[in-house]
Amino acid sequence: MANLTENTYDGIAQLWTKLDTISTCMLGVTGSGQHPQPMTIFPETKTGIIWIISSKETDLIQAIGQGAEAACTVQSGSGDYHASLIGAIEQTTNAKKLDALWSYGVAAWFEHGRDDPDICLLKYIPREAAVWETEGNPAKVGLKLMRAAMQEGEDSPGISKHHIFHLNDT
Repeated sequence: MANLTENTYDGIAQLWTKLDTISTCMLGVTGSGQHPQPMTIFPETKTGIIWIISSKETDLIQAIGQGAEAACTVQSGSGDYHASLIGAIEQTTNAKKLDALWSYGVAAWFEHGRDDPDICLLKYIPREAAVWETEGNPAKVGLKLMRAAMQEGEDSPGISKHHIFHLNDT
C-alpha cells in the first residue's frame, strides 16, 4: 500500500522501496521513435542506479548505442503507486555487477547462459521521477469518492498525491 508522502525525503525513500518490490518496467529511449519495452529492473538504492540486463541484438540496445536519454515507467502490483522516471542510460561492461545480478531467471533469456556474447548490462541513472500515489484501502477510497461527489464545492476526494522528485543530478 502506498503511503501518501508529504515531503521530498520520504517520497524519494518510498520510490526506492517501491522499485525494490517492482520487478519490471516499461523502458523507452527518448527520441528513438520506438515503443517502450518491458524490462526486468535491478534497483540499487544506495547508488541511485537501476541495472537492466538485455541482449545486444535488440532494437532497444541499438537505440541506446553508447548512451542515451531514457524513460522508465513502473506501477505497483496493487495499482496504488505509479512512477515515471527520466535519466541517462548507457551500456557498461561491469562483469562484477553482472555476476552479482545473474540468476536462473536472467539465464533463461540467453542461449549460452552467463557466457552468451549477446549479454548487455545497462546502467540507468534516473535524474527525475514523477510519482502518483493513491490511497490503498479500496473501502476508504470509495467512501471518499462518494463524499466528494455528493458535496457541493468539494474539489478533490483527497485520495492521491502527485510529486516530482529530482534524484541524481548527473
